[in-house]
Amino acid sequence: MIKATFYKTIDDRYKGFSVSGHAGYAKAGKDIICASVSALVINTVNSIENLTSNKTEVECDEGGMIKFKFADESDEKGQLLVDALCFGLTEISNEHGHNYLKVYFKEV
Repeated sequence: MIKATFYKTIDDRYKGFSVSGHAGYAKAGKDIICASVSALVINTVNSIENLTSNKTEVECDEGGMIKFKFADESDEKGQLLVDALCFGLTEISNEHGHNYLKVYFKEV
């Protein structure tokens, strides 16, 4: 199962997110949930880094884990892009079942 956790402040601003695991929906190379999640996450990180002036910190490993955080206060563009990621992952989870992808929120 893929676990996506979004870290938010008490005033409902994203500070970052982490995504880890494998969906197990299908065999490697045919898993549409893993592919969808990967595409959304990678696009979000690349978009924030290339289309905004937000400073970020990113960690990832070959096992499918990625940790992203805003190094400073983020602007509205950064917030919107992470919100779009959250929306996309939540829709995938709702459509394909929570056995493959769960979305969590943690206050920081």
